[in-house]
Amino acid sequence: MTAEETVTGVDAAGGRPVVPARGAQRPLGLAEVGVTGGFWAELQATNAGATLEHCESWMERLGWLANFDRVASGTTGPERPGWSFSDSEVYKLVEAAAWEYGRTGAPSADAMVRRLTARIAAAQDADGYLSTCYGHGGQDARYSDLETGHELYNTGHLLQAAVARLRTTGADPLVDVARRAADHVCAEFGPDGRQGVCGHPEIEVGLAEFGRALGAGRYVEQARLFLDRRGRGILRDIPLGRAYFQDDVPVREATVFRGHAVRALYLSAGAVDVAVDLGDDDLLGAVARQWDHTVERRTYLTGGMGSRHQDEGFGEDWELPADRAYCETCAGVASVMVSWRLYLATGDVRYADLMERTFYNVVATSPRSDGRAFFYANPLHQRTAAGVGDDDTVSPRAEGGTRAAWFDVSCCPTNVARTLASWQAYAASSGPRELTLLQYAPARIATGFDDGGVLAIEVDTAYPADGTVTVRVADAPAHAVMLRLRVPPWAGGAVLSEGGRTTVVAPGFAVVDRPLVPGEQIRLVLPVAPRLTWPDRRVDAVRGCVAVERGPLVLCAESVDLPAAVTLDDLLVDPSAPPVPHDDGAMLRTAGGDDIVLIPYHRWAERGPSAMRIWLPSR
Repeated sequence: MTAEETVTGVDAAGGRPVVPARGAQRPLGLAEVGVTGGFWAELQATNAGATLEHCESWMERLGWLANFDRVASGTTGPERPGWSFSDSEVYKLVEAAAWEYGRTGAPSADAMVRRLTARIAAAQDADGYLSTCYGHGGQDARYSDLETGHELYNTGHLLQAAVARLRTTGADPLVDVARRAADHVCAEFGPDGRQGVCGHPEIEVGLAEFGRALGAGRYVEQARLFLDRRGRGILRDIPLGRAYFQDDVPVREATVFRGHAVRALYLSAGAVDVAVDLGDDDLLGAVARQWDHTVERRTYLTGGMGSRHQDEGFGEDWELPADRAYCETCAGVASVMVSWRLYLATGDVRYADLMERTFYNVVATSPRSDGRAFFYANPLHQRTAAGVGDDDTVSPRAEGGTRAAWFDVSCCPTNVARTLASWQAYAASSGPRELTLLQYAPARIATGFDDGGVLAIEVDTAYPADGTVTVRVADAPAHAVMLRLRVPPWAGGAVLSEGGRTTVVAPGFAVVDRPLVPGEQIRLVLPVAPRLTWPDRRVDAVRGCVAVERGPLVLCAESVDLPAAVTLDDLLVDPSAPPVPHDDGAMLRTAGGDDIVLIPYHRWAERGPSAMRIWLPSR
């Protein structure tokens, strides 16, 4: 450990996944935000009670964990189970368990981190290199396939797992393993080392956040080196083109996210980290412009990103087919990572708006209600009902129509797990004298201000089923503070009641700026009635169709709700008849005068295989 690195007890970051060196907003961590009930608490409980164990069990069963044991015992060979990136799934599971321990203090989560860390540490080489696929007996040489080998990608996820452990526990063997791995990367790929980049970005965001957590600027600088090398044709060209790797155009010169969606978004998250910490406003502005273009023209109604199956990538502008939408779950997680970093840097509410859309309609859609099966791809139209899934079989296909217990490429279950375990860390932010609520859930929130004052609140809401959000002040400084509540862009006519006054507030932030009194209540009412949404006329695939949303939820029609003689292909809705509430979904009138039931998209395929569509033809 150098003089610039200190680890004493729990990191001062208090359980925050992202801690920028500067920015318009400060993130709140697991120690400051506690979700006490509702939609997200249920998902978190299922994640903790089922998904973590489920993921570990499958990785044990398939030999992905034993890969580490074989390296440690010197018994590696050419036959190795799992893809070259299977190590990363172990690291993401460790990260999820670390956040879960920080969130709840559950001994089982801590025990998972410790037993997995022991196997990981035993496989690390003396110089810090860590891989179960390269560099050992019967395997290809280290870094002999930067295009598809994923060695640096895996290391990036190791570093993010170490960040989670450091910020929830403090000094830990996992942090030591990660530091040695990061030092190896810096020695191997530094200014005087290999002038290479990884075919799958991730090392950049891992290095940047690990450097922040340790106060080690050299790791952030190494992330900058990787970013500056990207886009200069370093990687071998492939039939899909160098855009697949984002190695076709330098990051600063790109105008839109392109190529493989997860790769593009992980790279952009790392670029924001580097830009913020090094004060590179030009780089930050470049990523912000790419986000603008992508969200306007290459993003689905659900917040999903990536319209092409062939490269798991972004299509061209307005190329957004509903039935062939790929919308990988991991791309949704990565989109949240980018938007969160841009929000913290700028304070622009649009980034939090997209996060909400993606949380409810991509992240929450992937896991089955029992937490033991997942969607990899998230199409907006399933033309025919899929077969019944087999929970005891590995699915070889990302697409399907039923959630699979495990995949041949199983990046999405662990990505969902780590996101849900840390969800409340994205729910609020603060400034020198303000607290901002970004995502709504029953919660207790307490944060300190620069002057030493503390604001503590309790949030009560049934959101998204109901649009009323009630904030009770538990503790507050004697002087004026600012409480801001996000008003989504769809919430025209929202009403704020506080201090004996009731006002209509526009989308953006509803602001209370005055001394707050312990015991008082502030209420925001968001209109969550079902509404019709029309596509941009330039999206050819859904021209002439209409969708229905209810609050932050995208709704869909599912074949199991249709009369026996009616199929989704027969549907033609009457847009002159507004949708009406029905349970947590809606009823919509057809052109023939009948009503059809629409349910939240995140619940589709929970009642068995079905056909489904979000965009409905209208007369």
